[in-house]
Amino acid sequence: MKILILGATGRTGKLLLSEALARGHQVHVLVRDKDKVTVGNSRLGIFEGLPTRGKDLSAAMQGCEAVMSVLNISRNSDFPWSKLRTPPGFLSNTLKNLITQCENEGIKRVIVMSAYGVGETRTSLPAPFRWLIDHSNIGAAYREHESQERLLEQSSLDWTVVRPVGLTNEMGNQEVDVALDAATKLKMTISRRAAAHFMLDCLEQSLYIRQKPNIATR
Repeated sequence: MKILILGATGRTGKLLLSEALARGHQVHVLVRDKDKVTVGNSRLGIFEGLPTRGKDLSAAMQGCEAVMSVLNISRNSDFPWSKLRTPPGFLSNTLKNLITQCENEGIKRVIVMSAYGVGETRTSLPAPFRWLIDHSNIGAAYREHESQERLLEQSSLDWTVVRPVGLTNEMGNQEVDVALDAATKLKMTISRRAAAHFMLDCLEQSLYIRQKPNIATR
């Protein structure tokens, strides 16, 4: 399958890209800086540009059958009040552009990474973390994830919104528990690698279409 990956130079995106290539897919990536893509592969096409710019996204989507996005709102550091590096409205503006370009290119399948704690799962988060979402720059990402989820719900795309709990860089257990409701209790961490594997499983097996699976380490 030929896939466009957005966010391929991020911590989760690098793993998603490597795993997609390892599984034999042809992959296009759209990045701001080509030099940040360190993977070399004959099945990899690298496009430089911005996902909020129609012509850039259209060029990267040519010939693709699906789009996967692990874009996020980034800060200068992991400190909750650290200044945002990502422009305001980045995720929602990207999604508006993506929906338009998917319709133009005839692409139906879109898989987007959101976050556990968005929408109805907010009440399942520990109270201190809910406070941080409301009072620090962590909240910018959650608000944008909510916006992009609403945009997908209003579209005619065959979307899947994957909501991982707290992402870690662990390389061990890759088994995943899945919940489609906020009431089901999940562990509060999952490795980035396991989340990337799950997203590709959703693509390859046509899982959770127009659903929002919450995922955690088993």
